[in-house]
Amino acid sequence: MKVQKERRFALLMAARNSDYVKKVYGGYFNVFVEALAGEGEKWDLFRVVDGEFPHMDDLHNYEGFAISGSPHDANGDEYWILELCYLLKTLFTMQKKVLGICFGHQVLCRALGGKVGKAYSGWDIGIRKVRFTEDFSVNWSFDLAEIPPTLSIIECHQDEVYEVPVGAQVLAYSDKTEVEMFTFGDNILGIQGHPEYTKDILDNLIDRLVWNNSIEKGFAEEAKLKLKKAEADRKYWERICKSFLKGRWIAQSQTYF
Repeated sequence: MKVQKERRFALLMAARNSDYVKKVYGGYFNVFVEALAGEGEKWDLFRVVDGEFPHMDDLHNYEGFAISGSPHDANGDEYWILELCYLLKTLFTMQKKVLGICFGHQVLCRALGGKVGKAYSGWDIGIRKVRFTEDFSVNWSFDLAEIPPTLSIIECHQDEVYEVPVGAQVLAYSDKTEVEMFTFGDNILGIQGHPEYTKDILDNLIDRLVWNNSIEKGFAEEAKLKLKKAEADRKYWERICKSFLKGRWIAQSQTYF
């Protein structure tokens, strides 16, 4: 009887655990694994924010990588961010699947030649409706149930993608952010929002942003009130991410399994 090979993926963690997430979920790694992992998979954690990277000789052992969000600037010149950009260029050349979330979405864009900066309209915090472009609905589909033309997603960012890399496609936008989602070839996917976040994680994050004077109290209270009244389409977003990472992404009438 043939033994099925274990599928390996890696999370490139660009943020440190908050006390809340560590207490309630055991850390952000568990949040991502809950959202993205499937049966028969092994997920490894690399804390890139602390300079912990996968060895170049081991990259071929992984089917895909996910990059987390971060409070850091994707345009920053910290050593670990520059090293991350180099790693992402390498993974792109190797045609490895790479999923970028929030900061991950932005640093992917930067590494591959796009432009990133402070959002022209300021912070976006809460649950926002995202609309898919024609490139998504016509040229990209899934071996999944039909994806609605708009989905709600949890957002928390003050930076955004200005221009995607040459050759990349914008797959989704919102009334706040022009590039909510982009793809580059069959192996790169960036999502500005947080498919992995729960409402309680965002609620706690809002409190911490007030505490460190990143946002004003009035803005935070308004965001929290709206958060209570809305729901994110987490299951749809999880299915999109899993379909992309696990090789069930269908592009230009070609199926990848």
